[in-house]
Order: sequence, then C-alpha cells, then structure tokens
Amino acid sequence: MLRHVECVALSARSSKRPLALQAALCIYLAGLSACATVPKVSPAVGQAASAEKPQITGARGPLTSAQIKAKIDQLTDTPGEDALLRRHLAIEQAVAESPLVAGETTHLLKDGVITFRAMFAAIRSAKHSLNLEYFIFEDVDSDGVHLGDLLLAKRREGVAVNVIYDSFGSGDTPKAFFDRLRQASVNVVEYNPLNPLKAKVGYSPNSRDHRKILLVDGASAIVGGVNLSTTYQPNPEGKSGGIPGEPAAHWRDTDVEIIGPVVAQLQNLFRDHWREQHGPVIDESGWFPTVPPAGPDVVRIIGSSPGLKASGYYITVISAIRSAQKSITASAAYFVPTPAEMDALTEAARRGVNVRLLLPDRSDSPNSIALGHTHYADLLKAGVKIFETHDLVLHSKTVVVDSVWSAVGSSNFDHRSVIMNDEVDAVVLGAETAKELEAMAEDDRASAHAIEPKAWSRRSLSDRVKEVYARIWERWL
Repeated sequence: MLRHVECVALSARSSKRPLALQAALCIYLAGLSACATVPKVSPAVGQAASAEKPQITGARGPLTSAQIKAKIDQLTDTPGEDALLRRHLAIEQAVAESPLVAGETTHLLKDGVITFRAMFAAIRSAKHSLNLEYFIFEDVDSDGVHLGDLLLAKRREGVAVNVIYDSFGSGDTPKAFFDRLRQASVNVVEYNPLNPLKAKVGYSPNSRDHRKILLVDGASAIVGGVNLSTTYQPNPEGKSGGIPGEPAAHWRDTDVEIIGPVVAQLQNLFRDHWREQHGPVIDESGWFPTVPPAGPDVVRIIGSSPGLKASGYYITVISAIRSAQKSITASAAYFVPTPAEMDALTEAARRGVNVRLLLPDRSDSPNSIALGHTHYADLLKAGVKIFETHDLVLHSKTVVVDSVWSAVGSSNFDHRSVIMNDEVDAVVLGAETAKELEAMAEDDRASAHAIEPKAWSRRSLSDRVKEVYARIWERWL
C-alpha cells in the first residue's frame, strides 16, 4: 500500500503475516513512536525576513544585487509580484539550511504515466551514473518496457546504477527482482531493514525513507510524490497500492524534473543516505560535475530527517504560509496537520489570504481521512476553502504561496513527515512554476466537491464516531 503512516497499516503491510505478529508489531511501533514530538516553530521564524536582502547562488558564486534584481524581474510577469517574490526569497534565506540556487530548469510532471515516461527517458539518457532512491521500488512498466530491463541495459553500457529502497515501502517487491539487479552489478541498499538481523545502523522499524529521487549523471533529477509503484500503471497489478476491497482507481500525483546546478544538493542527500546505511563502497567520481545554468528558475532542495533537530521543510512551509499575502493553494495526500500547521492556515485565512486545500475523499488510510475531517470545522470557520476529490486517489503533495513560491515533494501535512520519515522536497521560486501548479489545482477542483460549512455541520453520527476513533492514531499519522 502507498499509505505508510499508521502503525496498524505497517503491521498489516502483508496479509501473509499472522494476526498475532501484526498486533505485536503495532504495539511495538507505537511504543517506539510515543517519545517522538513535533518540534515547535517559533513565531519569530521568518518574520523579520522582509527586511533582509535576498541572496542567491549562481554557477560562479553569489549573485550581485543587480543580478538578483534582474533575476526577480525575469521570474515575475505581473505588477506587484516582484515585491512578493523578493519577500519569499528573503524568507527562504532566513530559514535555509541549503542555499537557493539560480540557473535551473523545472518541468512539472502530472500523474504516473507521464512521470514514468519522463523517468524512463532520463534513464535512457544516462552516460555515467544513475542513482535511484524510492520508498516503493518495483519493476514498473512504461510503454511496454520494464524498469529492470532498462536498468540492466544501462549497466551493459557501462553506466553505474545505485539503488536505495525502503524495506517497508518495498516489502511486497519480489526478492527475485532485487537479486536480478544485484547479479547484474547494480548496487542495492535496503533502507532500515524490518528484519533486525539485517540492520546495520541500529534497529529503527518506524523510521522510513519516504523519498522519491531519480538522479542522472549528477545534472538532472526527478523528485516528488510518485513512487516506482505498479499502482500508477494504466492496469495496476496491485502489489504495492490500492485500497483493499475497492476497484483500482486513478492515482493523482505530482513530480518535478529539475536540470541544473541544484541537482548537486540531491546528489549529496543520496550519498549521505548511502553512507549512513553502510552501502558498499562505490565510485563517486563524476557525481558532482560542473553543471552550467540551464534555465531561469531559483530552487532549493530540502532533505528532512528525524535525525535533524527539526524538519527543514516543516519550518520552511510554515514560514511561507505565515508570510502569505494573497493566496495559498495546497494539495495533501494525508492531511493530519500539526497544531502549528493548523494555526498557520487558519490565521492566514483570517487575515484575508485566499486559502484553498485539495484533499482526498478516499485513501488507502481511512483513519487519515477521518482525522483530517476532525479539523474541517475549524478550517471552514476561519474561511479556508476545502475541496475533496472524487473517483481518484489523491497522492500529490504541493503548496503554492502568493503565486511565486512553490513546493513539490514527498512531505505530507502529517506528523510522520515531520518527526519520523526521511523526506525530500523542492522549493521553486518564480511565477511560471507557481502558476502552472495553480492551474493544475484549478483543474482538480473542477471535478472535486466543495465542502460547505452548513452541510458539514450536518454530517452523520457514524462519521463523527469514526473521527473520534481516528484520534487514537493522530500521533502516528
């Protein structure tokens, strides 16, 4: 299943596991998670940012004030957007743990079929190295070609192929698939094995690698919410996803393809995980080529990990929402917001910001739906507009603020993304990407159902009971 956040879901990951083992694992994981707490984000974070001069790194080092002004003019196309963009550039600078990098080309990818085609095309283009890091890693198919066959073909061409897959997320992937890759000299690392006898860095069954990263020759990358899962195929095989007891549904998701110098930040994240997991020694020469500017965008990569004091993405997205002046548009696969996220969203709506949330009405985690519903009344009262999707499974994780600040990645509005998972997100500063994401959201809302406050207050007693029950799992969702 794509949903990974409930200890119940984790223990029931495979129907082949005895119920007693499932229950024991659930209790054990709950105990492990009990000590995890959501970090506090100071109200002062990002508040003084507008007074700072934004800083951006280019291929030859920091840009001058004149170059930054020219860059801002290039990234905006509507009067007033330059001031908004300058503000968000400064906010990014105030909370950054990695630099903002100019000279990037970004291309949004919608859903599985389009994303798989882009992934396979990128893999075919590789000349030196391919690094793949995925929560779910399966032998997916794109236009009749299987991933395993393509990776082995690249190995025969002499391209180095390195894979990190999450032990839990890829728990249903046949062992024979990984064996075949290893036999062809593909380097494969299992992240935090569920089997304690295989653990190399301490046993951490509830710490999962939720990242989705494809890196090609250190110069281009694809990141976002799309797993290498058969769920996204036109005729899903159902190994890793879907909703038990329901027919296969279309999975709505978003990735972004990035070409340019900032890819080095993603390469560093991959290398750090490889070394942390004690992967085999590999040749890293050529991993960090000199990449010339490829486009106009300014991008920052955020790698979040429970080993850090606080999630970089969590601080960044809350700061961006707190500083919003006009609009916030967000989609979330699993909406279980922390108190700070709730406060940021409701306070933005109360000060007149147009806040719109696109959320699912069905999920492979029913408890996440019920838990999200417990927050609707407060959001609606504050003026937040909520839309629920129909006839699909929403798995996209995107945020757009003021039509100039965008984020696409693997992080959800939930506790697990903040305190348990390793995540990766790309923040893109510029009007073009932001408006393209807003256009996608508008298309999604056209077929979604708007939640009206009066109708919501009359929801059924059975729905309310489900919400009360779901509260039990809020700390693990």
